Amino acid sequence: MEQIFLPLMGIATLFLGIALGYFARQSIAKRDHKALETKVQKRIDHAKKRSKEIVVEAKEKYAELIETARKETEEKSEELFKREKFLLKRENSLDEKMSDYDKKEKTFNQKVKRLKEIKEEVDKMQEKAEKDLMKIAGMSKEEAQSELYQVLEKEYEGDILERIMKLEKEGSDRYLNRAKEILSSVIQKYASSQVQDLTTSNVSLPDDEIKGRIIGKEGRNIKTLEKLTGVEVIVDDTPETVIISSFDPVRRQIAKIALEKLIFDGRIQPARIEEMVEMAEEEVSDQIKKAGEAAVYEAGIIDLDPKVVNLLGRLHFRSSYGQNVLNHSLEVSFLAGALANEVGANVSVCKKAGLLHDIGKALDHQVEGSHVDIGTRILQKFDTEEDVITAMKSHHEEYPYETIESVLIQTADAISGGRPGARKDTLENYLKRLSELEEVANSFEGIDKSYAIQAGREIRVFVKPEAVNDLEAKKMVREIANKIQEELKYPGEIKVTLIRETRVVDYAK
Repeated sequence: MEQIFLPLMGIATLFLGIALGYFARQSIAKRDHKALETKVQKRIDHAKKRSKEIVVEAKEKYAELIETARKETEEKSEELFKREKFLLKRENSLDEKMSDYDKKEKTFNQKVKRLKEIKEEVDKMQEKAEKDLMKIAGMSKEEAQSELYQVLEKEYEGDILERIMKLEKEGSDRYLNRAKEILSSVIQKYASSQVQDLTTSNVSLPDDEIKGRIIGKEGRNIKTLEKLTGVEVIVDDTPETVIISSFDPVRRQIAKIALEKLIFDGRIQPARIEEMVEMAEEEVSDQIKKAGEAAVYEAGIIDLDPKVVNLLGRLHFRSSYGQNVLNHSLEVSFLAGALANEVGANVSVCKKAGLLHDIGKALDHQVEGSHVDIGTRILQKFDTEEDVITAMKSHHEEYPYETIESVLIQTADAISGGRPGARKDTLENYLKRLSELEEVANSFEGIDKSYAIQAGREIRVFVKPEAVNDLEAKKMVREIANKIQEELKYPGEIKVTLIRETRVVDYAK
């Protein structure tokens, strides 16, 4: 019995504990629920209170905005009223002006109409007067005008000529001064040093004993060298020096290099001379190529045919009056480019034509014709631009100037060749040659004066117009040129220009 009672008591105690726990939990839950409801209610009350405050603030802000908008509206309305009043005033003013303008226009039209009527009356009167004059004078209107012009021309001929001459002189002086300024600026921009070239080259020897080996047995060595190179080898009493002479600088350079190699090698005999000449030819060919490429690079020209560049390099071994032709061509290129830049011509055409203007001199010892014609044919063969050919072919006035670039190339060439120190000629010989040139021209009858210009490459002869007529002038210029050819020695050619002019001079007292 006791064993059954104890379990039942445990079960009853368990259920009792569960029931007590349930009621305790319900009690706690109700208490927490009341606390939560209280907390929520406080928040709701706070929110209601805050919403009332926000509504009040919003009403106040709204009132402020309404007031501000009202004030702005009043200000805008007042401003618009003022503007409307101003525009109305302007409109009234314009109406008044338009009314005045209409009145003035009407008055002006009346005056124009009256003037037309007066002009018609004057024209009728003038026509009637002209008819009366023609009837009295017995000549037409055109005849009367012609006679009047002749009388006026004869009366004021001196004044007209004086005015024309004065204007021509002023214009000439102005352009001359501008030309001098441009030339001075260009020459100042480009100033290069010049080294005079000769027609001979010197080869230094280690000692005089080697001269005999250069000559060889019965002169076979020197004859072989001269035959292969086309130069003259001069072995004289000059100590430790052999002179190579030739008009062709390329041949002279080949001979010089070959001889220097032979002297260094020590084996001087015909077979060895042939080998050294071949090596020297290759070396000179390489020098020519490099010289041409360097010149083209320095001038800034990049579209030339390689064969033209090679011909350009040959000018490195060519001289004119002692002036290196390649250096001269570069100088003309830079000067012509600077001149073109000053006067607004084509700079690239001038630079290219200046560099190529003497390219014919690279072959003038091998091809007949002037170097200008040779150069023109060379450039045409290699499809050089026509404007470049036109610019370069007039630099010695063999062809007429066709473009402004032609004039600039001739000017740059004259500057480069005529400036002091550019070309070899002693001052004494130079002055003597110019003096003799003028003496030859002055020896003819009817000569007023003569001037040698362009470093002796041209002489200008002025004749007395009353002593020499036009036909005699043409004959005289030919006779002067022939006499210069017969009596004087000079390099190149001399241009003879004979000028016959009539000048009328009077003095205002």
